[in-house]
Amino acid sequence: MSAAANVLFEAQDLRKHYPVPQGPFRPKALVRALDGVSFTVHAGRTLAVVGESGCGKSTLARQITMLEAPTAGRMLLEGTDLGTASKTALEALRPRVQMVFQNPYASLNPRKRVGTILEEPLKINGRFSATERADKAREAMARVGLRPEHAARYPHMFSGGQRQRIAIARALMTSPSLVVADEPVSALDVSIQAQVLNLLMDLQRDTGVAYVFISHNLAVVEHIADEVIVMYLGRIVEQGTVRQVFDSAHHPYTRALLAATPRLDPAERTVREPVRGEPPSPLSPPPGCPYASRCAHAQARCREELPLLRDVGGHRVACHFAEAIG
Repeated sequence: MSAAANVLFEAQDLRKHYPVPQGPFRPKALVRALDGVSFTVHAGRTLAVVGESGCGKSTLARQITMLEAPTAGRMLLEGTDLGTASKTALEALRPRVQMVFQNPYASLNPRKRVGTILEEPLKINGRFSATERADKAREAMARVGLRPEHAARYPHMFSGGQRQRIAIARALMTSPSLVVADEPVSALDVSIQAQVLNLLMDLQRDTGVAYVFISHNLAVVEHIADEVIVMYLGRIVEQGTVRQVFDSAHHPYTRALLAATPRLDPAERTVREPVRGEPPSPLSPPPGCPYASRCAHAQARCREELPLLRDVGGHRVACHFAEAIG
């Protein structure tokens, strides 16, 4: 079996709930940031997670990178159940998952030189001598297009694109099998975004690393992803390959997101129902479909019965009337 076909990471009915105080003498409310999310990430491939702010994308990133423990559900990394693994096993697995943060101006310590920043993950894991750490830092810098003399400089001496290259190099220092990229190009100028995206794709080709690429920009997702999950209010509403989702979206929310994506080619522009209103409060989600209050196709059933993910047109959609809409 090829590496691309191997399941590297699997989430099964993943849930993350946060209790929120509502004031004295009142019970705490519950925010269901993730409410039953299941997906797989294959080695050497890119899974994109898209959706508007508040849909649960960043919460999902914190679960995958083991920064937070899920409320319920299972996560398996390289066949190991992270929920039942021993402390020793988790310590061995943590270097296998790394993260690239959204803002390259905030994710790098301004008081440390670039070389020190890159060596820090290896120093924490304690597996290499000082000479080996320095050599690996130089190798990582060369891999992302930075010169050896840059190791002695501080982050403020670099542009935003260069800083994100440093952040990517840091993520690759432990030779991870999975990198979670949380909006890695949204803080960069458009002219720099393509350079960073092409760098990520080149590194994937050369190292076989898998990505969970979190973004609200569908134009970027179409360029880099192999598979896509569309999230809304903590749930997956559409899931499939990038071509299935972009060419034959069946969920009205996905279709509205695609309609809002700028297209240079007039032939690719389509008129679809825009997203109306605001999403419901995660503190008190409505019964039935959470998108019903904003959907032009909603019927009485939608306001009463929660749609579950099911196979429609070759991929999975959570909509009662997906066939008619698609």
